[in-house]
Amino acid sequence: MTDTVVPPIGAPVVGSPVGTPTTKRERTGIPKNPGRHDLGMQARLLFPDKDVIDRFYVPLIYTACRTCYSELPPEEIFRRAVDGEIEPANMQRLITRVIESGHGSTIEHVVFTFAVSGVSRTLSHQLVRHRAGVAFDQQSQRYVSFKRAATMLPPTIAEGDPDLRSRYEAHVDEALGLYSEMLAADVPGEDARFVFPNATRTNLVMTTNLRALIHMSGLRLCTMAQWEIRRLFQLVRHEISAVSPFLGSFLAPKCVPLGYCDEDRNRDGHCPIRPHKDVVLEAWAERRKAARTTGRELPVR
Repeated sequence: MTDTVVPPIGAPVVGSPVGTPTTKRERTGIPKNPGRHDLGMQARLLFPDKDVIDRFYVPLIYTACRTCYSELPPEEIFRRAVDGEIEPANMQRLITRVIESGHGSTIEHVVFTFAVSGVSRTLSHQLVRHRAGVAFDQQSQRYVSFKRAATMLPPTIAEGDPDLRSRYEAHVDEALGLYSEMLAADVPGEDARFVFPNATRTNLVMTTNLRALIHMSGLRLCTMAQWEIRRLFQLVRHEISAVSPFLGSFLAPKCVPLGYCDEDRNRDGHCPIRPHKDVVLEAWAERRKAARTTGRELPVR
């Protein structure tokens, strides 16, 4: 995935006459997009491909949605959808309405499998906290001998104080060197791995149903998420969008469908994607107060 490159503040805009004043980008409190760094991680969609999604996944979700409101048996609804008797646009409209209404069980019937590689153990410890609707199989540090264990270098360290970066890299190298020495001394790998830093990279396979994927993306695409796992879900979203722009459109920070931000750490509003819920509730309270002065009462919900 290639991220759009934003020119430095004050740089001439490509295609504009030389000397033309340019508008400086306003400063923002949103953390830097981790996609601007080559982190060496990958997320590849193993299954399904575009043909399966178009031919079966969308009709299957449609069948689950329509079954709730139809006298027809599910197999007949599915047959009509697969045979092209239902317009794809009509299927998408119903699916969108049902998802937006929160009827999430209808999208638990389809799953996606990803090959995730080059992520740190720091990330994997966060990722496996997601349990419902998700399955993981991870590279074992017990049975795999890491002759040249790669590690993750956080951008803040890579671009920060050179002395701190040097000490960080020396610390990591020393830990991995000690690991190799212990293996050479016949220390079991399951014990030698205790010296591994959280920066050690790992690989895993992740299978998730669409409901769980939307939930995870809502949390991990948020600007409050840790930068590495945020980048992973940018890659996941890219993979889904490449085979189904329709289904990929549902992978977004949770504030997008909510319409407001509920992150406690954003009470100062430094991330302006959506107003914080405190601001929304305060505005609603003001509207109710103003309505009462005119003898009206706004509904609570």
